[in-house]
Amino acid sequence: MKKKILILAGGFSREREISLITAKAVYREIKKKYITKICEPDGNFVKILRKFKPDVVFNALHGRYGEDGYVQAILESEKIKYTHSGVLASSIAIDKEISKKIFTKNNILTPKYFKFKFENAINKKKLISKVQNTLGFPVVIKPFNEGSSVKVYICNSRNLIKNLMKLTSYSEIMIEKFIGGREIQVAIMGKKKLGAIELVPERKFYDYEAKYNSRANTKHIIPIKIENTYLKRVINIAFKAHKIIGCKGITRSDFKFYNNKFYLLEINTQPGMTSLSLVPEIAKYRNISFKNLIEWIIKDASINR
Repeated sequence: MKKKILILAGGFSREREISLITAKAVYREIKKKYITKICEPDGNFVKILRKFKPDVVFNALHGRYGEDGYVQAILESEKIKYTHSGVLASSIAIDKEISKKIFTKNNILTPKYFKFKFENAINKKKLISKVQNTLGFPVVIKPFNEGSSVKVYICNSRNLIKNLMKLTSYSEIMIEKFIGGREIQVAIMGKKKLGAIELVPERKFYDYEAKYNSRANTKHIIPIKIENTYLKRVINIAFKAHKIIGCKGITRSDFKFYNNKFYLLEINTQPGMTSLSLVPEIAKYRNISFKNLIEWIIKDASINR
């Protein structure tokens, strides 16, 4: 009998559109081999699970509610095998503050930051002075628990307050030291160090548009033109981060390479699987087809991840 695969897609995060594209790409690859259904989790999610009775849930959700341990907890309570990382690793990885503290404790370099809360009226002079003295401009401001560079702004002293006002829907945000240099991303596949790719965006930085809009003309460079000792170093750091957070399946870690040092920005526990996605591109370079990559992810699925 054919196995049943339920693909979770869409969801409630700002990355909904990318999740749907990922789900369709996965569906096209596996629909002939498995009884496959795409499901958008809502108030009837548990009913759908119990009615369809999937052998495996392929979690193609991105961002909050799908990548933060929430859906994973439901799947574990229903004792259904699922892909990617488990409840704890997912919740840690998506929280930029907690994951940064773990990186720092384990001697993994990450940009300095401080937390800013939208509690009272902003004292503009005081805040600009604090940023200048603590981090120095330019800085990056972003939410603590969004992915795909959603609501991320690079700021100087002149536009900091203006950009901060775009994030008032969040109770607190991260103000982080901006690190220049090269954009390097590393993929880990279970216990396998899959490889790395460099991105050269035409835009100001590798933001949402640069990631998902082909017209943004972001250059993807693989193999990376870098000394082999540096390449091994960044892949080993990504593998270390994958292990210490407790990740499973596929992860993608985002780095900046500046002054011969690698700064880990974040680790993504459910990387995209679109035509512009980096993990499939790295896998292809390692002679792993998209089909075989998806097949591996499905076979890797389990309960209690």
